[in-house]
Amino acid sequence: MSTQTAPGGDSGAMPVMINGVRTPVIDLGPRGDEAVVFLHGNPGSGADWRDLAQAIAPFSRVVAPDMPGFGKADKPDDFDYTVAGYAGHLEALLAALGIARVHLVVHDFGGPWGLAWATAHPDRVASITLINVGIMREYRWHFLARVWRLPLIGELFMATTTRAGFHALLKIGNPRGLPKAYIDEMFDNFDAGTKRAVLRLYRATDALGDAAERAHAALRPRDLDCLVIWGKADIYLPWRYAEQQRETFPRADIVYLDDSGHWPFKDNPQAVRDALIPFLQRVTTTSP
Repeated sequence: MSTQTAPGGDSGAMPVMINGVRTPVIDLGPRGDEAVVFLHGNPGSGADWRDLAQAIAPFSRVVAPDMPGFGKADKPDDFDYTVAGYAGHLEALLAALGIARVHLVVHDFGGPWGLAWATAHPDRVASITLINVGIMREYRWHFLARVWRLPLIGELFMATTTRAGFHALLKIGNPRGLPKAYIDEMFDNFDAGTKRAVLRLYRATDALGDAAERAHAALRPRDLDCLVIWGKADIYLPWRYAEQQRETFPRADIVYLDDSGHWPFKDNPQAVRDALIPFLQRVTTTSP
């Protein structure tokens, strides 16, 4: 079994052009049309998954893109900053990379993007891992989302966000604390293009319940292997939604991390690795 490494080092990302949008992608492991596909959330990037990607690469292909508007990806004014737009971009990216069978690993807004893609392509989903996100019926926006969805108020919030304020905000609901370097990396990528992308995305995302019902209807018959990892201190997506995932994925394994917040893969990386790696080793057909 051969392992390929993206240019720029063993955790580097290669640029892929998708409909004119430069999309950096970490692409590691054996070549093939089956892959573990990580989708970051807001305001993350493919780099969120560097360490996990390197741990998975010995037994499976693994890709982790910067989605448009985030990380080091292009942030064009004319991109379709909707869940459907991101799902379409993901499909085009998978086609460009020659990936047909997908083990989705999603977090935060990567959940709606990945689940929208999965709803349209249920037969191509091999397994799914949900990290502090899922099919959330009757979900209501968290407090920051409500601010971002307000015209002018959202722009004012973005314009007055400082590095110190960013660090202070992320102390809330993260009792274990997030690594300073990770927060700085997120803030460094949180430029005008990302702020615009966030506002457009949240304002264009309505009818959350309808999307959840469509995903449930498409994926429940598949009876997929599913892993749910949820930091119970999350103030954005309450942990009560974790158990709800068994309505769609009856065989789901659920791992609760009592003192983790919204980013458990950063505040408790070993616990996430201990849950995720054995799961993926079991469900990927490329495992030795």
